Amino acid sequence: MFDSESALEDRLTTPSPALVASLASGAGDLVVLGAGGKMGPTLCRLARRGLDEAGRMGDAVWAVSRWSDPAAARDLERHGVRTVTFDLMGNADLGALPDARDVVFMVGAKFGTAAAPYLAWVVNAALPARVAERYAGARIAAFSTGNVYPLTGLETGGCAETDATGPVGEYAMSCLGRERVFEHAAQRGTPVSLLRLNYAVDLRYGVLADIGQTVLSGSPVDVTTGHVNVVWQGYANEVALRSLEHASSDAFVLNLTGPETASVRRIASRFAERFGVAAEFTGAEARTALLSDATRCHALFGYPDVPLGTLIDWQADWLRRGLPVSGKPTKFAVRDGRF
Repeated sequence: MFDSESALEDRLTTPSPALVASLASGAGDLVVLGAGGKMGPTLCRLARRGLDEAGRMGDAVWAVSRWSDPAAARDLERHGVRTVTFDLMGNADLGALPDARDVVFMVGAKFGTAAAPYLAWVVNAALPARVAERYAGARIAAFSTGNVYPLTGLETGGCAETDATGPVGEYAMSCLGRERVFEHAAQRGTPVSLLRLNYAVDLRYGVLADIGQTVLSGSPVDVTTGHVNVVWQGYANEVALRSLEHASSDAFVLNLTGPETASVRRIASRFAERFGVAAEFTGAEARTALLSDATRCHALFGYPDVPLGTLIDWQADWLRRGLPVSGKPTKFAVRDGRF
């Protein structure tokens, strides 16, 4: 359990021995593009701590963002991360960005893109081409999304990396476009790993926060999208950094999520027990959901170190304490691809 954001962030940014060993095999600076998002700050701090423990104190972690929240940049600086204020979507020359041997690409546009689909395409598909040109030859780990897959039957256990993609809606299509652009860069000599993530949990946001807040407020939980995958954010960030070792000219593709096909109804019921209230529901479970099979991920990097039951307990305690939440819902229940 955690009693503050600082305690949560300390847990999220503590490197495992496996991550330290992975980082010890590398060399050179790391650039994180889009570091000001929900996952970026903890990934940067995790990388910095991991590099220090691996004996790479001289290699920098560069966190690149517009930094609409300057306090977040100052906090990273206090933890040894070098911040760069840079608008990647502006007209600035990407050549002004720091050189690096390794790059983590975390930039993306999702919410609001239904009304402005061009924004999804320019951020998710056009920008990667510029980034791949700027960092040609570097190892790039690029966050993608499980939304590149179609909704799938619950009996399948989710889509595997070898299954056909089938994005629903322009956001998901543009994310597949991002993958294709980075795949092209890989073919031209820039090793790439592509991380199809759904859905990271950090207690301040995520699917569990969405469900827990709904239960706590006394509102009914919509179970139409009745099943979901989630994963502890600390694990997701570790896998992203460790995946750089697997970046290749064939573009290493990885589903990044937890092992469970989790029932929204059961999650909500467990929250209700923790809060001492009655859970209310609306809708009926559809026969399909956005689900990924992360068997390959777990075989390579081990199971997530925080299981689903623990995540639910942590989330319930966090909400009971009234600790901060982002106010940015995941919209995991959207089924038509319109965000």
